[in-house]
Amino acid sequence: MNHPLPRRALIAAATLPLARPALAQDSFPNRPIRLLVGYTPGGAVDISARAFAPKMAEALGQPVVVENRPGAGSNIATEAAVRSPADGHTILLATIGALVVSPMVMRLSFDPQRDLVPVSIAVDLFNILVIPAERPWRNVADLIAAAKAAPGRLSYGHSGIAGGPHLAGLLFDKMAGIETIPVSYRGGAMVATDLLSGRLDYSFATAPSVLPHVQSGRLRALAVPTISRSRLLPEVPTVAESGVPDFDVPGWYAVVAPRGTPEAAIARLNAAMRTALADAEVIANLARNGLEPMPTTPAEFAGAWARERTKWEPIIRESGIRVE
Repeated sequence: MNHPLPRRALIAAATLPLARPALAQDSFPNRPIRLLVGYTPGGAVDISARAFAPKMAEALGQPVVVENRPGAGSNIATEAAVRSPADGHTILLATIGALVVSPMVMRLSFDPQRDLVPVSIAVDLFNILVIPAERPWRNVADLIAAAKAAPGRLSYGHSGIAGGPHLAGLLFDKMAGIETIPVSYRGGAMVATDLLSGRLDYSFATAPSVLPHVQSGRLRALAVPTISRSRLLPEVPTVAESGVPDFDVPGWYAVVAPRGTPEAAIARLNAAMRTALADAEVIANLARNGLEPMPTTPAEFAGAWARERTKWEPIIRESGIRVE
């Protein structure tokens, strides 16, 4: 004998077909993704974002819209990310400086390590230790010997207080046991100009600002400051293999999300980034701008983030750097 279903069961069964579309609407992502960038259009961070965002959008099935929020050393964009809903639809492409250095040298209303979570490292900005071609030094050992022979006489240029090239110079002084003079400029192009004129002795300069001059022979590349050689200039040794063991100053940019973003959304974003950064067109576009893809898992990114913080805390403390 067939028993009629209870009324509540009939209502539940009747609503099942309606529940499926509702679940689909709630899946991530269900609207465009905002990719915040704390710099003006045309710079390396913006170029990076615009290189991988379209392919990331293809993988996610939703647009990834690059939104420039320049100002305050990129902290306006970082704060906007911190204050955004933690649903995965707002993410930030941040530099090591924004995530690691800014909290050490500036007063902020937020803490990136507390308020943001890792998605993936995206790219590494290719930096080069360069000298004017007329200098007699052929390698890093020669440069160190010259600095030791004339303490406090050699100068290096950098494109901003507490930026990567500045910190690389401070770390180089400490690890090589030398004393040199840091000279601050408003941008990499001005550093390159004074290197070419011979007014500076060396710089840990960004590739876009000096690579054409290295290729023309007007500047000499002595080394790259990362732990591994660059795929873009494989014949140039690292500083570490040139006599300063363990010297490593990466220049990565990484994607973070507001703390509390669901793990499933983080996983989707990470997978989409890895797909985008493996695309041949994206790789070629990045290479033209001195950038290399560097996708990671969230855990790998978290480890790299912690290592950079540990590395720079004593350097910044000893140097007394503050940015108002």
